[in-house]
Amino acid sequence: MKAILCHRYGLPEELVLADVPDPVAGPGEVVAKVVSCGLNFFDTLIIAGKYQTKPAFPFSPGGEFAGVVESVGEDVTAFKPGDRVMGNTGYDAARERVAVPTTQIAKIAGDLDFDRAAALTVTYGTAYHALADRAALRAGETLAVLGASGGVGLAAVELGKVMGARVIACASTDDKLAFARAHGAHEVVNYAKENLRDALKRLGGEHGIDVVFDPVGGPYSEPALRSLAWEGRLLVVGFAAGDIPKLPLNLVLLKGCNVLGVFWGSWMKRDVPRYQAALGELAQWCAQGKLSAHVQQVYPLAETPKAIRALADRAVMGKLVVRP
Repeated sequence: MKAILCHRYGLPEELVLADVPDPVAGPGEVVAKVVSCGLNFFDTLIIAGKYQTKPAFPFSPGGEFAGVVESVGEDVTAFKPGDRVMGNTGYDAARERVAVPTTQIAKIAGDLDFDRAAALTVTYGTAYHALADRAALRAGETLAVLGASGGVGLAAVELGKVMGARVIACASTDDKLAFARAHGAHEVVNYAKENLRDALKRLGGEHGIDVVFDPVGGPYSEPALRSLAWEGRLLVVGFAAGDIPKLPLNLVLLKGCNVLGVFWGSWMKRDVPRYQAALGELAQWCAQGKLSAHVQQVYPLAETPKAIRALADRAVMGKLVVRP
């Protein structure tokens, strides 16, 4: 079968299309034909050796997929050949077939198409876990989302609206903010033009911001922390800006606030029933039109390097998908 391979850490342009052996389903696994593979910002990091997961060479990028079960391993009863499934692989999904544990997949609800199903698992799963499980976001609260036009940022905007929050989208260009507003944001902040702390203080009013969803890090985390309300919550999701910030803990003390880590990849392995239930709910909401799972562009498998380059250049609003 065909696969995009990373033979050494480097740039997207160094990935190659090659033939690899077909996978075989082990105990507790299925082999699925990959119809669509979702790409994420962490794919730019994993091929550069800058991500917490470091697979053995050669490996494929792509941490999520949607497809059709072709065979099942020993003791697998919940899935059968022909089932339409979606789920997480961590890596190795940018290929024609994957072997994946049944604990990491769920059946695709209704008539949800494969491209949007592939775009749901990581970004919407992360945002759902962050907002529902870590922050316990409540209807009527104010949610500020940094990097609001990217895959996980857009997911947080849409889920925040579904959960009844007032959503403030924060991004670096007016085009990105218009995109976030079209997907449900109530207010917007261009932090390339306006001081983030001042803008959030203005929009949060005397009460302040209840929850900040931060997949960006860098120079934006501390101003966001300073905008929090009493007992507010800062969700640490990632560091797309490149730098890991150091936060003054006196602010945490003075605001009685919480700084909450969001490590979706570890959580989904530790709480499989909750993870699979979340995937099912997200797929239902998407099929019902409550979530867009917006796919900006679909690439053929051979153009995976071009797609990952677009992610690295931050030229993406929503998601990119590869079709083997």
